[in-house]
Formats: sequence, C-alpha cells, structure tokens
Amino acid sequence: MIQKQEAQKIAKLARIKLTEKEIKKFQKELSAILDYIKTLNEVDVSRIEPTFHASEDFIDKKTLMRPDKSESQPEEVVDELIKSAPDKKARHIKVKAIFQ
Repeated sequence: MIQKQEAQKIAKLARIKLTEKEIKKFQKELSAILDYIKTLNEVDVSRIEPTFHASEDFIDKKTLMRPDKSESQPEEVVDELIKSAPDKKARHIKVKAIFQ
C-alpha cells in the first residue's frame, strides 16, 4: 500500500483537501489501481499488433488538417473583447497563472 505521505502529496498536486479518513481510503484506492496496472504490465502483448492509429478508410481528409482559424465570431467582436480586457499584450489577454 502507498504511504500516507505519498497520498497527501498526490492530493496536494490534485488540489484537493482530504480528511484523515479520506486519506486512508485514498491510499487503499490508489494502491488497488497501481496493483491493477502492475498486473496489466505483466500481460504479454508482444504478438499483438498496435491499433492506436485510425485506419485510412475512416479518416475524413477534409477535416484532418483544417486551417486553425475561428469562424464563430467576426473579427470586430474579437477585437472589442481584447480591447476591453484589463491586462493584455498584443492580441493576447493576460490572466493569472494557474500552475506554480
């Protein structure tokens, strides 16, 4: 089973507060998940062909590499929104950092 400190660290990284009771439950649940992953890692898949990519038959070639542009709002609306932002740099709105 994972240690209490590890469970607390994971909870902190996930930005969730846990009670002592929840930490014990979290330890058991994480340990079960890690045990299951360990079991999956032991399965021999060397003879199984990867299927992580889409078949050419199912790819919509029109939308595969579409241009990266917004068609939902006219430029004037976007310009007005950026103009009204309190903190901006060029056409980017500056916001408070969420990662520290």
